[in-house]
Amino acid sequence: MKIEPHKKFSGVFYADKNLATVNLVPGEKVYGEQLINDKKIQYRSWDHFRSKPAAAIKKGLKEFPLKEGMKVLYLGVASGTTASHFSDIIGPDGIIYGIDISERVLRDLISHAEKRGNIIPILADSRKPEDYENNVLEKVDLVYADVADPEEVKIFIRNCKKFLKPKGYGMIAIKSRSIDVIKDPKQIYKESQKMLEEDFEILDFVTLDPYERDHGFFVCKMK
Repeated sequence: MKIEPHKKFSGVFYADKNLATVNLVPGEKVYGEQLINDKKIQYRSWDHFRSKPAAAIKKGLKEFPLKEGMKVLYLGVASGTTASHFSDIIGPDGIIYGIDISERVLRDLISHAEKRGNIIPILADSRKPEDYENNVLEKVDLVYADVADPEEVKIFIRNCKKFLKPKGYGMIAIKSRSIDVIKDPKQIYKESQKMLEEDFEILDFVTLDPYERDHGFFVCKMK
């Protein structure tokens, strides 16, 4: 299998036609992904059918600001499928503050977080950032949101205003059917963009079909 670095995105690789990241904990899988050994380095296949940022990259995303050493606030971290790849990319000097309201999924994340050393699972409601502001120990470089909530864009903006560094980056995966079942997803993306543009410069947008139906993915930078 041929491994090649992504031409633009730091820490992202191609393993033939699939994406991959360098495994921070060699020998350990997180969600049954393929481990690939090449020249004494172990990579983990990054499944674009199970991770929205991977789907966005496969759809031709031009901006992906996650880099080594970054501090990240992750809203809707769940059991850690995507967070584990973010963990690979940011490396041991970065930190992910992973927020989720579900005790069950965080239980699955905790064992991986202990091995990786750069993920802090936080049981909390992302709609109430004041409840976990004492757990997020610093301003972050990037906020990522993947929360199935009709108010997701507002939740994202509220957290960015509280935790994001000036000129920091944001990425948000919008599930249009969680916002409005009836409305055309394209209309929801337009409305979401208008809301985001009040506080952010929009750097990129892609839809995630066919990997994630009725999803859009924004990358933005705080003004």
